Amino acid sequence: MKKKSTPRTAATAPSNVVAYLNQLLASSYALMVNTHFAHWNVEGPDFFSLHEAFQAHYENLFTAVDEIAERVRALNAYTIGGLSQFSRRAGFEELTEATTARDFVAALVVAHEKVVADAAALRDASGAANDAETQDIAIGRIQWHEKTIWMLRSFLK
Repeated sequence: MKKKSTPRTAATAPSNVVAYLNQLLASSYALMVNTHFAHWNVEGPDFFSLHEAFQAHYENLFTAVDEIAERVRALNAYTIGGLSQFSRRAGFEELTEATTARDFVAALVVAHEKVVADAAALRDASGAANDAETQDIAIGRIQWHEKTIWMLRSFLK
């Protein structure tokens, strides 16, 4: 006999899924700010290509943080907020000084790797909770960040 599944509702969303969503929100937001900083301050012979790439990245991240935050709210929970909380929870260095293009890219690779780890934790938790909608968000973010890491690493070679 096939077990009948109970539909998941916002009221029954596991708190760990919300916690992982908020973690992904924090690291994604902090990465967006770092990427915007790099976009404003990059210099050198690769200025044009990096300036455009960083803009595409922070625009993608802006859309992503909104989607992640709205998923938290759809699960009948609240998002974390505040720049200091995002920075503290992100788990990577905040960019605060202009540096070389190469150093910007290297720092962004580290940050993207952390976001991938946060998204993977969310993917696993939402899968265990049978929350396919949240899992879909996490998988999409992993795919985008892994492609971005590949491209940034290729620049460093």
